[in-house]
Amino acid sequence: MGTTTSVRPITSDDKPAVMHILRNTPEFLPHEVIVAEELIDCYLETPPFSGYYIHVVEIDGDIAGYVCYGPTPLTEGTWDIYWIAVSRDKQGLGIGRILMKHIEDDIKRMGGRLITVETSGKSEYNKTRGFYETLHYQNVARVPDFYAPGDDLVVFIKKLY
Repeated sequence: MGTTTSVRPITSDDKPAVMHILRNTPEFLPHEVIVAEELIDCYLETPPFSGYYIHVVEIDGDIAGYVCYGPTPLTEGTWDIYWIAVSRDKQGLGIGRILMKHIEDDIKRMGGRLITVETSGKSEYNKTRGFYETLHYQNVARVPDFYAPGDDLVVFIKKLY
């Protein structure tokens, strides 16, 4: 029997599964999970006006990951990836790549030309930074002690043209 995989906009029924993924991602601190939930709620309340796009990847009926992205205010064609997370038991299966391909195609379709991603410089994020690099995102900036002492901001970009 084959596996059915789809990427689609999040619904309120998906929120508990997404919150479980976020709470069980050790890199995310509790206050960060609160912010992610606020964005989810904002999107679910008024999707076309929230300024965010939030999609989930569903495998055989189970939510395996999610992504939150949106156009960067005051820019022409620049988009931010705010959050991406894959269930711990599904990591390493290409789900993150499926999500990234989906949003890159979606952003291109909407006239996007540049994607930015901000992440932590802490060693716990080595795998995350490596993930972006394998997808041809370019590390363009590092701001020392941005998030906290010893926690740098690392910025990646990918040009879509």
